Amino acid sequence: MRILAMDTATSGCSVALWQDGGIPARRAAAMARGQSEALLPMIAEVLGEAQITATDCDLIAVTRGPGAFTGLRIGLATARAMALAAGLPCLGVDTTDVVARGVAAEAITGELLVVLDTKRADFYAQTFSRHHKALCAPRAVPQDGLVELVGRQAEGVPLLVVGDATPAALEILAAAGIKAAAADAPALPDAARLAEIAAERWQPGMVLTPPLPLYLRPPDAKIPRDGGRLRP
Repeated sequence: MRILAMDTATSGCSVALWQDGGIPARRAAAMARGQSEALLPMIAEVLGEAQITATDCDLIAVTRGPGAFTGLRIGLATARAMALAAGLPCLGVDTTDVVARGVAAEAITGELLVVLDTKRADFYAQTFSRHHKALCAPRAVPQDGLVELVGRQAEGVPLLVVGDATPAALEILAAAGIKAAAADAPALPDAARLAEIAAERWQPGMVLTPPLPLYLRPPDAKIPRDGGRLRP
């Protein structure tokens, strides 16, 4: 089985091919913007390195959020278009699940907190137990609400933190007296981990609906009053 996975949800861009339990080709780069220009060349490089085409794959997987509005649209639009053109199913996976999977299960002795930077005064956050089992749904958490999210869960057990907002989260937790440490793992979602999750969740013949973006807060852009017309 072959799975083509892609991520543009946060401050990076990555593509990976999963094939029969291994990752024969992958590309990844950190970038605050420019995923729309980088994604398709990365896909072409990964497929070319594996000497296959998209129609040789069995599934396309993509991160569906939470994440940046523009980044999510780039990844989802590309994945859905490729799936439609190649006649393949398309699976969406939460970005927080993918970041969590980057932490080795044996390193999680208590609980794991995934915190992603929203570029605003909050975090996208989700907590996981050992073996990457979600303890809550992903949510947008104000900075002063982070302690409430993990306080009771973290009491008496070590808390591991991962994600590109880890430094800010550690400061907030330390100020509240919660012992936490940064995980030795990638801060951004990795398409290779996304592909592994997809391989566990999907089986040939399973019918999927096209993935939709997971938005946890309204967009910053607003439709102007009066349709943008000047006042009389």
